[in-house]
Amino acid sequence: MCKHCMSRRTFHTLTTAGAAGGLLGAAALGGAARVEAEPWDPDQPPRVTGRPLRVQPILAHAICTPREKTSWRSWSEIVNEPAAAQEMRRIGDELQALQARADFPLEFLPLVKVTTPEEAANVQQGAFDTVLLYAASNAQLFQPCSAADPRRDTVVFVRHKSGPTYYGYECLGVRHFQIPSPEWRQGNSADHHGGVTLDDVVVDDYDEVLWRLRALYGLNNFLGQRVVALSGASGKWDPAAPDVARQRYKFDIVDVSYDDLVARLATASADTQLQQQYAAWTERYLQLPGTKLETDLAFVQRAFALYTVFRQWLREYEASAITINQCMGTILSASNTTACMPLSWLNDEGFLAFCESDFVVVPPGVLLHHISGKPVVMHNSTFPHKATVTCAHCTAPRRMNGKRYEPVRIMTHYESDFGAAPKVEMPVGQLLSAISPEYSTGRWVGIRGIVRDNPFFAICRTQQDVEIQGDWRRLIQEARDSHWMMVYGDYLREVGYVLPKIGMTWDNVSG
Repeated sequence: MCKHCMSRRTFHTLTTAGAAGGLLGAAALGGAARVEAEPWDPDQPPRVTGRPLRVQPILAHAICTPREKTSWRSWSEIVNEPAAAQEMRRIGDELQALQARADFPLEFLPLVKVTTPEEAANVQQGAFDTVLLYAASNAQLFQPCSAADPRRDTVVFVRHKSGPTYYGYECLGVRHFQIPSPEWRQGNSADHHGGVTLDDVVVDDYDEVLWRLRALYGLNNFLGQRVVALSGASGKWDPAAPDVARQRYKFDIVDVSYDDLVARLATASADTQLQQQYAAWTERYLQLPGTKLETDLAFVQRAFALYTVFRQWLREYEASAITINQCMGTILSASNTTACMPLSWLNDEGFLAFCESDFVVVPPGVLLHHISGKPVVMHNSTFPHKATVTCAHCTAPRRMNGKRYEPVRIMTHYESDFGAAPKVEMPVGQLLSAISPEYSTGRWVGIRGIVRDNPFFAICRTQQDVEIQGDWRRLIQEARDSHWMMVYGDYLREVGYVLPKIGMTWDNVSG
């Protein structure tokens, strides 16, 4: 494995205490902006900025006593304490194996067994995000064992062939849990996920459990995301987008000013040691395999000054996401470069970093990032034709699969012909998934595609011709924001699983 190819199992969790340098609170700035070197290191694996999903496994079962000449048990082999004890050991082994396979932060609390409603109520007092319910027997316990807090979720596991037969295998298809429907979805929100539905039931297959838990991990870290917004929040074609993000997704948007940016950049410009550090970082970055410089070296060095300020804001405000407004005008004069490279670097490090401060598309990017565990790329789409759409922007990450650095040409930003921007080459044949939000209406469109070319049109520098899988013609008449969020791999199933839980409409054109 090459030096820059990292396994996601080696990711380390971002903590405030782990950031280099002393904590610099906003109140400590006083009249002079301090700037310190931040720990940029392209050899370090990406950070995982989300908190682990805490899962409470519960075995719900009956205790039945044999009685002569009458029916004394329902379907299930788990109807007494010895059988339950053996099943607890089996489940424990299975959960240990499942956790070892998880490619996202996942914590299983100690497995508990429940035989009465009182025991079920006691379990609900614990600190967890999700219930993993083993619906073995005693169907009267299935609802009490499900997550009681409407902001928590439940995945239900029943056995057919993977072990002793569960009663839930027979009864859950006809009663106990809701059928997901548009009416059910409309009553849901960030504060009320609508309870258990038949979409939450899994038979035998732990792969099905794992992707649901991955989706719920993404949802838990998506809701309440804090985002630093340079020059405030906006919404392309939809000025209501920031307020919708605050209300519907509980986003915490922290405004920072260009005055603050300019003051910090002035301090950095006067610091000889920092300037030497930026020059060394630039040299190190250009040594990464597949990196070609086709713009002025000074633009890249000044981009590292911007990167330093962005990293400081993330540290000061204990945030993992940043977006910038007026990125094709004001920031060019303020920094004498462009913000394209700093945003690319931050995404490669595991943060979330977007241009244009477009809170129509920032929420899909946040959710897709947390579900996939990979950098996401914000881009403009084009008019679909012959199952093809061109996706282009100037801020693309390079470590799109979370491991390797893709080849890149560092060029000028297209619209200004100024600064430094990455033209990232994605592998032809790479599977992608994308989200196209319908403004702030609460409807998101899912798209699966395959990279077919990395052209060089007179458009934003990173550009891919993508073949749309599924009913691509539906995209022609879509009323949607011009921005999409895209990621390597197919995560449309996970997105479609969690969006209805918060009242959103999911429309997957790729089926």
